[in-house]
Amino acid sequence: MHITISDYTKRIKGVNVLNNINLEFESGNIYGLKGVNGSGKTMLMRAICGLILPTQGKVVIDGKELGKEISFPPSVGLLLENPAFVNGYTGFKNLKMIAALKGVATDEDIKAAMEKCGLDPDDTRTFKKYSLGMKQKLGIACAVMENPDLIILDEPTNALDEKGVNMVRDMLMEYRKKGALTIISCHDKEQLEYLSDNIIEIYEGKIVN
Repeated sequence: MHITISDYTKRIKGVNVLNNINLEFESGNIYGLKGVNGSGKTMLMRAICGLILPTQGKVVIDGKELGKEISFPPSVGLLLENPAFVNGYTGFKNLKMIAALKGVATDEDIKAAMEKCGLDPDDTRTFKKYSLGMKQKLGIACAVMENPDLIILDEPTNALDEKGVNMVRDMLMEYRKKGALTIISCHDKEQLEYLSDNIIEIYEGKIVN
């Protein structure tokens, strides 16, 4: 997969939340987004997913323009901000319901993703009774259960203990070996530098490196 962002500006209520972004992303790499809160990291992730459309400029994925030729990347797993699921369902049931939308992930895929993230697929607890760390892990499992070509994770290590952080590291390295294109943001500078092949710094909606 190849993603090109050209002269991308997004203006909301008269403010440029992304300002003249030019970037390229290639499969088999992990790209780290670095910047303070409100710098534009999450907005850039939304732009790459087609969740927002540009005021000017474009995002092209494998030769097709987002918002014109395609609405969303053809194979994407996404964790943006706090994961939200049905409180009264178990983790497995939540993922099974989401998987049914596209029909890509099998029960075995869902179970494997949960186990990779340190969750028990047979756990009878409902999402409401999950700890913050478990909720975060379920969000990550949801993002990877379809074995997507593009993985976008916004602060994936939030609320995770050291074991959970190491699990995320190992999993992302595994997906990189499989050829996935991964884009992550992380407040922890050391984690970001350890995980990323390339680091992109954003400040006030602009690329600064």
